[in-house]
Amino acid sequence: MVELRAAVALLGRFPALSGVDLSVDAGETVLVRGPNGAGKTTLLRLCAGLVRPESGSATVLGHDLGDGADRRAVRRRVALLGHGAALYDDLTVGENLRFWARAAGLSSGSGPDGVDQRVAGALDRLAVPERLVDQRAAVLSQGQRRRVALAALVVRRPDLWLMDEPHAGLDQAGRDVVDGLVAEAVAAGGTVVVSSHELERVAALSPRVVTLAGGRVVDGRAGGGAT
Repeated sequence: MVELRAAVALLGRFPALSGVDLSVDAGETVLVRGPNGAGKTTLLRLCAGLVRPESGSATVLGHDLGDGADRRAVRRRVALLGHGAALYDDLTVGENLRFWARAAGLSSGSGPDGVDQRVAGALDRLAVPERLVDQRAAVLSQGQRRRVALAALVVRRPDLWLMDEPHAGLDQAGRDVVDGLVAEAVAAGGTVVVSSHELERVAALSPRVVTLAGGRVVDGRAGGGAT
């Protein structure tokens, strides 16, 4: 799913990733940890096809991230939950979810795999109140925005879930929903890479922990052993 070898990625002229080596297999759940500035967010953005590798090799789902067309192809099969909610403030909740469904290549209509059914199911799964569906995203609270952003991931059903501090801004019930989504994604054949400071909570979901420092992987373990 992910194969990085000596991957370097820049923020401006700064090497946010300074030679990352990382492999993630299909069906894995991987927790990425490290101090602020370690490169966690840039790693997820690289895997999402939003950052171009400056040097080294980087492939996701078989696509070469050094190639612009391949990066665009990756974006259809990968979903990133970042610090921002990735919602368009001028669109309603429903319009935002339909936009992301179409961006993932879903067919329009109300069939079992159509946009309408996917949107309705995602709203129900994230317990987004029906009264919010026609509200513009700009008026949502932080917690509501986070739930809608998570619903956008559910709508897309990506092959690779990339989640940056997914529990942030959520109440206890919302955090429990996130845990359930991760488990459901993996059970359905997906792969999840999570960056989080809430190590105890996420470690319960992930048998493998990768540690970043200074833009490099300094430790990656599975089942308590080094890899």
